[in-house]
Amino acid sequence: MSIMIESVADLNQRIAERVRGLRAAHGLSLDTLASKSSVSRSMISLIERGEISPTAVVLDKLAAALGVTLASLFDTRKAAAQPPSGPVARREDQPEWQDPASGYIRRNVSPPGVSQPMQISEVHFPPGARVAFESGARDTRVCQQIWVLEGTMDITLGGERHRLREGDCLAMQLDCSTMFHNPTRKPARYAVVIASEKPSRR
Repeated sequence: MSIMIESVADLNQRIAERVRGLRAAHGLSLDTLASKSSVSRSMISLIERGEISPTAVVLDKLAAALGVTLASLFDTRKAAAQPPSGPVARREDQPEWQDPASGYIRRNVSPPGVSQPMQISEVHFPPGARVAFESGARDTRVCQQIWVLEGTMDITLGGERHRLREGDCLAMQLDCSTMFHNPTRKPARYAVVIASEKPSRR
């Protein structure tokens, strides 16, 4: 199956706009966001100018510090801030992004801007690839389920490893380091369903 990926420049600008907007909405300086995320100030500055293709690991750190999910960083600021244009996200309109470090491809399936607690993404994971997300506890409780559609994936939560084969589904909470690894010579494909609970307002 052929996969159409949005141009790197367009996606970098999309991510730049989103990170800038979220940082401004939280009233965070570059230095404060750098401290919260453990991503250097210079790296964040390059990301916000769209001058670099950040890795999934870096984006996950920023998402955790900004109180959002990784998938939401690929939404445009307009889509995230305005009511949805409709309840359907057509296949050709679903943004796809490739991690420059591992080569895995992530597609946002859910309609942008819809006020629902869950988001769905589809991931194509190359043979032998590995991604380690270091983010631990978050201000917002984030639950995630991984449903393997093709191939095999090893997912390690903290010190516990789970081997998932086609049809298997893993429920997890994003509160510890997580490793995704395709241990085979064939690509894997899986769906990610993620839901977060917004902190209560006082």
